[in-house]
Amino acid sequence: MSFFDKFLKKIVKISQKEEQHKDNHQDEELSVDELFVKKFIHKGGKFLYCSDLDELEKNLIQVLQENQWNNVVSFDENLKELLTKINSAKTTKIIPSLPFLSYCECLIANDGSILFSSKQLKDKKLKDLPLNFIVCARTSQITKDSRDGISGIRNRSEKNAPTIISSIKDYIINKSETDFMSYGHTNSKSLYLLLLEDL
Repeated sequence: MSFFDKFLKKIVKISQKEEQHKDNHQDEELSVDELFVKKFIHKGGKFLYCSDLDELEKNLIQVLQENQWNNVVSFDENLKELLTKINSAKTTKIIPSLPFLSYCECLIANDGSILFSSKQLKDKKLKDLPLNFIVCARTSQITKDSRDGISGIRNRSEKNAPTIISSIKDYIINKSETDFMSYGHTNSKSLYLLLLEDL
C-alpha cells in the first residue's frame, strides 16, 4: 500500500469520526421525544402522532385500510374496545398475513427501539409473531435508554414482574445485520407506531 493510499484512508477515517461526533452532538440537543422519533424513523419505523384517542382511532383505521387488513392478531383484552369501535376483529391465533396489534412497555430514545414484555407477548417470542406490527404507545412511555426502561418495568410491576423482556430494534425486514452480537436475532418487524400524546 502506497503512502498516498494510507494518507487518504486516514483522512476518510477522520472525516467519518468528525461526522459521527457532529451527529452525536446534535442528538444531545434534542429532547428525548424528538430523539426517539428521529432514531425510530431513521431505522425504518412508520410513525403516526395522535393528539387524542379519536385521532388514534382514525389513524388505526387508515393503517388497516391502507394495508387491506380486516383483522388483527392481539393478545391484549384492553384493545378489544378499541377494535370494536373501529369495526375490526381480533384473534389470538397467530396468522402471518395479519398484523400484530399491541401496547408496549416503553420506547427507548437513544436507539429508537421498542421494549415489550410477557404482558404484551404472553409466552411468544418476537420471531414467532407476524412480520407486521402496529404498536399503540403514549408519550409518557419514552425513556432515555434501556436501563431506564427496564427500571420502569420493575417499578410498575414489583409483585407481578414480567418473565420475558424483548425489544424490536430494526423496522426493515431482511436488513443485513452489521452487529455481530445480534447475528441471527434481529427481531426486525415492519412496524407502525401510533403515539398518543398524554403529557
